[in-house]
Amino acid sequence: MIFENAPAVIGHRGAGSGDAENTVPSMLAALDAGATWIEIDVNRTADDDLVLRHDPTTADGAFLADITAADSGLPRLAEVFDALPPGVPVDVDVKTILEDAVDAPSRRTGALLTPVLRREAGRRPLLVTSFDPSLLLHLKEELPGVPLGLLTWLRFPLWHAVPAAAGLGLQAIGLHTESCGFGHPDTRLRPLEQSVDVAHKAGLEFVAWCPPAADVPAYAAAGVDALVVNDVPGCVAALGAPAGDTAPGDTAPGDTAPGDTAPGGAAAGGDGV
Repeated sequence: MIFENAPAVIGHRGAGSGDAENTVPSMLAALDAGATWIEIDVNRTADDDLVLRHDPTTADGAFLADITAADSGLPRLAEVFDALPPGVPVDVDVKTILEDAVDAPSRRTGALLTPVLRREAGRRPLLVTSFDPSLLLHLKEELPGVPLGLLTWLRFPLWHAVPAAAGLGLQAIGLHTESCGFGHPDTRLRPLEQSVDVAHKAGLEFVAWCPPAADVPAYAAAGVDALVVNDVPGCVAALGAPAGDTAPGDTAPGDTAPGDTAPGGAAAGGDGV
């Protein structure tokens, strides 16, 4: 079991996406607001270091693969782990980069991450998630005791995602709220409760990312194991309220058909997770 007292509330990039995301103060604020896990984004730099950043570029457009960790001005992963109290659980969202396709295996993001996670696994619960199945398979061999989860794109079909994660032998599947029928109903979806049940029977824990607080009770009723959220206090408060009568997918549909969004979603900043 990865998560206790489901659904666990995971602070997205700390206390939510924004100016202070992926910083230690943001993470501590999320914990103070009631989050039981923290989610962080990890990218590698030109000097084979690992920093916290969602995008492959800095705010001024410099590619992290072209600059050093010091020049990036971003928090280093090892330093962030040292700053967090031992025992605080962390969901590490690993962002592979273009250069991982051609660099020597020892320089690739997964190889650089392995020793850091091996050390950290003795200090706190971990979940490592990624959109890159090859990285997850690498870590599966190198860190057999660390749970791994497959992330999928905005509106990625749930009926593909769950079998994919199960077939890879992973422990979790992470889906955007719109893949689950919230905010963008899809008549091809089975009831969320059924999909979560199938995931559980396949040995997967079900993680939903970026739900608004209003949808949290429905997720809890469906048996979802964890929620990666931007509004930590709102979602924590919503879990204390009874689930309403609104079923997943009852939100008015938008004008875009499922799957029409390009990889990375409509918003600037990539995949959103």
